[in-house]
Amino acid sequence: MINKSVSNALEAIREVKSGMTIAVGGFGLCGIPENLIAALMAKDLKELTCISNNAGVDDFGLGLLLQRRQIKKMIASYVGENAEFERQMLSGELEVELVPQGTLATRLMAGGYGLPVVYTPAGVGTEVAEGKEVRTFKFHGVEKEYLMEYAFEPDFALVKAWKGDRTGNLIYRGTAQNFNHAMAMCGKITIAEVEELVEPGVLDPNFIHTPGVYVHRIFQGENYEKRIEQRTFRPKE
Repeated sequence: MINKSVSNALEAIREVKSGMTIAVGGFGLCGIPENLIAALMAKDLKELTCISNNAGVDDFGLGLLLQRRQIKKMIASYVGENAEFERQMLSGELEVELVPQGTLATRLMAGGYGLPVVYTPAGVGTEVAEGKEVRTFKFHGVEKEYLMEYAFEPDFALVKAWKGDRTGNLIYRGTAQNFNHAMAMCGKITIAEVEELVEPGVLDPNFIHTPGVYVHRIFQGENYEKRIEQRTFRPKE
């Protein structure tokens, strides 16, 4: 058994340096690696390229790194509720690559599968296709154009799970599954923070979402805020 556990987030990201490419899990504010983001802030790393579905909000999640000008380029599918992200993108301060959400997930998984490229019809004939190879394939009897997209190869992937064991097996909860597993697959080094770290054999293998083979370091996080992006209330009757 390989014990992949480390004591905290700062120890886990000890090899992360300025200028690297980092994939960050989560969907909106759900399932984001809060402790690892705080550790990136503490190290004051600069010129980062971040791959994530979106960039949090102004004062939470990756929005905190944007506020501190730690991110050079953002690869995402959604600007979302982050006004600072929008401002930096429109002003030209931040380099932004917007990717269709399904393409984003597929390019992440391709990195985990060892596939250098994938072909997708999404984006053909739009700005997304500018400068990219387009090929024609016949699939299910229909001939159409497909856009060639390269797999993501981030230096590090940072993910957050509900439970994990010391060998790196992970279980997500609810919407937190979105993008965390795909991010975990593609990192050259994948770091997981979990709410509960258990011994090997405790987790039911039938419920493991990410096998430990994809995870290189794991630790138990603390002080989770789990902020809700948009609170919705039912009207009083």
